[in-house]
Amino acid sequence: MASRRPHEQQDPRGRAPHPARRRSGRLRRTLIAAVVAASVAVPLSGAARPEAVPAPAPAALAPLSLAGLDARYAANRTGILAAGKMAEDYGNRRRARALDAMADADRHFLSFDGRDGGRTAEVFGDLAHAERIAVLVPGSDTNLDVYARLRNGARALADELGPHAAVVAWMGYATPATISPEVLTPGRASDGARQLVSFVGQLTHAAPAARISLLCHSYGSVVCAQAASGVAVSDIVLYGSPGTGFDTAAALHTGATVWAGRGGDDWIADVPHATLQLPFVTLGFGTDPVSRSFGAHLFDAGSGGHSDYLRPGSVPLRNLARIVNGQQPQEGRHA
Repeated sequence: MASRRPHEQQDPRGRAPHPARRRSGRLRRTLIAAVVAASVAVPLSGAARPEAVPAPAPAALAPLSLAGLDARYAANRTGILAAGKMAEDYGNRRRARALDAMADADRHFLSFDGRDGGRTAEVFGDLAHAERIAVLVPGSDTNLDVYARLRNGARALADELGPHAAVVAWMGYATPATISPEVLTPGRASDGARQLVSFVGQLTHAAPAARISLLCHSYGSVVCAQAASGVAVSDIVLYGSPGTGFDTAAALHTGATVWAGRGGDDWIADVPHATLQLPFVTLGFGTDPVSRSFGAHLFDAGSGGHSDYLRPGSVPLRNLARIVNGQQPQEGRHA
């Protein structure tokens, strides 16, 4: 009798399982193993989470308008200073120093809430006169303690875009920890999508003539996918994405052009592109956005890793800027 692998049991008619069925089984086991490992790791690291640092509730702001930007920036600066003092009193000097830097007069925040890890929307460029606006939607482990990573990427993109453009670094939802069960599920993305729809709606109302693009990194692409049908934007760009929770770009029900790219050394390529329906939760995000079957417009994202997409001088940064500017990316291709 021909030998077979121990887990490849034959069906009642004596035939070995189909290769696709074996792959599906491996994906299911990988997802289950990942969530079990995360469930063990999170209690060990929970004490270090940034949510523990207290901050005051933000003051109520007038509706977003280009004419009222200076007043809005000033109000949020006051809120940042108050949060910094509370962090100092709490004994978290790292957070206090970060907030002190954020309160600099040259920095401009459309919103700020220092509670629960932080919610911010910082502007780079002249939003009042911008013809093109890029909204950066970050992925997991993005909070006030590591906000510099998002800020540096936003600055690099603003420099690449040139005049008449603005970038908003939107940290508008509680991002999941990279090592956590939540990073495998759409729960945090659902809340983030609601916040993103609200924010983009305000931005569209304030700047109706501007071309707005969503640039969605990693878990942020799950947020953007859930928000897609509720926002009026020109482009939705998914990069470093684990999936979106949708089988195809068409399923997003958006009039925007959907783009996808992944760096050659991005570890996210090894994440199982599948979904596993358990009794109370769905694990995984399904179809790979850079696969032909998803149907997005592909762009060259270079050879870098998961954190390299907005690196100054890089191929993905140049192509992201071209998309925001309404141009075809260089060396682009279509699925």
